[in-house]
Amino acid sequence: MQKTPISVLGAAGRMGRMLVAAVDEHPEAELCGVTARPGHEWVGRDLGECLGGAPRGLIVSDDPLEVLARSRATIDFTSPTATLAHAALAAQARAVHVIGTTGIGEAELPRLAAAARHATIVRAGNMSLGVNVLTLLTKRLAAALDADFDIEIVEMHHRHKVDAPSGTALMLGEAAAEGRGVELGQVSDSGRDGQTGARRRGDIGFAALRGGDVVGEHEVIFAGLGERIALRHIASDRMIFARGAVKAALWGLDKQPGEYTMIDVLGLA
Repeated sequence: MQKTPISVLGAAGRMGRMLVAAVDEHPEAELCGVTARPGHEWVGRDLGECLGGAPRGLIVSDDPLEVLARSRATIDFTSPTATLAHAALAAQARAVHVIGTTGIGEAELPRLAAAARHATIVRAGNMSLGVNVLTLLTKRLAAALDADFDIEIVEMHHRHKVDAPSGTALMLGEAAAEGRGVELGQVSDSGRDGQTGARRRGDIGFAALRGGDVVGEHEVIFAGLGERIALRHIASDRMIFARGAVKAALWGLDKQPGEYTMIDVLGLA
């Protein structure tokens, strides 16, 4: 069986290393290239040696286009600025671009849409299969319950996470808003502090907790008068995100150019 050449952008990071491992362990995938940011100590060295093992004949590059040129798919958990640049290059190479990067702003999304006219993009705030099922349940429950049920999204991550709310929390918020038929930007409430006044009917609240080495915990609470419904997902191993990303990369190989999510990958759209 011929394996699919998949590259990892930003392989030196914590998630990048897990993505390398996830590609290596998948029987249908073959790691064909990796990048690190310009100036990183890994650039120009053998990936195997960088990871503390035997040489594997794969040199870490700082040129994404050179790596993408030999990839049928690429996985990107880098930074918003880097990912937007990578999207244009992946479109040029006609490679499937799987994006797990969080923190990409609304104003920057048209750049991804432009790239998706020429290449397949699979983007999700969380690549976990379980979280994406949670997202679908959140949308359906929000559609079933009116604004008499207040929606609160609580997330917790490790102390080193730099963005809040998390990309997953925002993904859940978008799902809840879509279920309610409203725009998240019009009902989002994530800045409570001091004398905030009473909660507005129909708002979707966010709370971000940070501490220790928590991989990721997300809870969506529907709070009504006299009753509450809580949907919760706990991640204990970051490899779930990496394996989901590889699944998305392989799924996208025969798809038309466009923007997709993990809900599409799971066949739940």
